[in-house]
Amino acid sequence: MFEGVIGYIIGGAVVGILARFFKPGADPIGWILTILLGIAGALVGSRLAAMLNLTSTVMVWVCAIVAAIILLFLYEAIRRKTSKATA
Repeated sequence: MFEGVIGYIIGGAVVGILARFFKPGADPIGWILTILLGIAGALVGSRLAAMLNLTSTVMVWVCAIVAAIILLFLYEAIRRKTSKATA
């Protein structure tokens, strides 16, 4: 999807920011975690797009953003569960 390490960092930041924009609710995470979740979403989304034989660049971006949104929901669920367990 992206070329090189810098491409994945910049692309991951864009995907992460777009995922946080489209996901409803407040996300109290920092910009580093946003980039990391965006990179993970880009990797998962590009693999999913390849498995579905999606060749359009727009569809690959959509898959990456949707994957990042799902990762945000998972992160939020895990974070809530661990904060309730320690309280």
